[in-house]
Amino acid sequence: MEQRQIVTPLKVGLLIVVASYFFFTLHAMFTLQWWGEWNIRGSFNFGVFITDIAALPGLIVRLVGSLIAFIAIALALTKKVLPQSLAYKLLKIVLVLEALYWLSLLPSGIWGILPSARGFSLSFLFSTGLPCLVASISIPISLFALVRNLGLNKPQKGAIKWSMIAGVFYILSLWLNNSGMWLVTVMQKGFEYVLSKPQYLVSFSATLFGLLVLAVYAVYVAKKSMGTEYVQNLRIGSIGVILTALGVYFLWNYLTWIFFGGWNQWYAWILGHNLDLWMLSLPLVGLPLLFYSKPAKQTAEPLRTAQPFLD
Repeated sequence: MEQRQIVTPLKVGLLIVVASYFFFTLHAMFTLQWWGEWNIRGSFNFGVFITDIAALPGLIVRLVGSLIAFIAIALALTKKVLPQSLAYKLLKIVLVLEALYWLSLLPSGIWGILPSARGFSLSFLFSTGLPCLVASISIPISLFALVRNLGLNKPQKGAIKWSMIAGVFYILSLWLNNSGMWLVTVMQKGFEYVLSKPQYLVSFSATLFGLLVLAVYAVYVAKKSMGTEYVQNLRIGSIGVILTALGVYFLWNYLTWIFFGGWNQWYAWILGHNLDLWMLSLPLVGLPLLFYSKPAKQTAEPLRTAQPFLD
């Protein structure tokens, strides 16, 4: 009988990714410099107050969900007792809490598309309105649908479909969010600012065009995956490409600030206000999936769980 590997790159990568998901959220939860930013220089900003306070419960539920995910993966990968039925229940809880996090951004999206006392703000629309409105509607709907179709004794087809749709909406929302911050930076400093340093131009291009291309590719992969009956029939390599590319994008932006320094509206966003920066660890899961080869025995019988990917 073939003996299972105790440690694999995918196992280690998955554990690091969920740890990043938890610790980045934990850091954001207890970094309280943002508290009171609605009253800077004695001028009360009602819009900032509403959006920040409304998003706080979302941050709390994401922290709880990330902690559950971290503990569950740690237990599963250290061979502790974690029945499959319990694993599915925990996964559903994590997905519901993640959906509630994104839903908490709905007030920010609505506020961002409304005119203020000073009139309509194009920069507020790009940086807050459109990204938050799209993300707070599309991601929760797809995640709730995924939870409904997820179960040990349920057909995998529905869960595969909605996980792919959720992935597409994640990338689309990230494109709108990060592109909006670059557009605001250009509106404030002019396009010559983008051309002033090579790393700015690369980050600008990777955000506005690179993430868009990745979103289109994700749509292509999702479309090809529609109707897939079992997990082992998925385009595992294509999913690895998407996760790796998305993680490299966040890693690039983080490393350019470390090695080249500088500070502007873009770096203030990507480092100070971006709760998705944990995704810089995604290549640790994407690369093993990219080079994953299915064992011959998987072609003989349907796969009821994703366990073989962790063996």
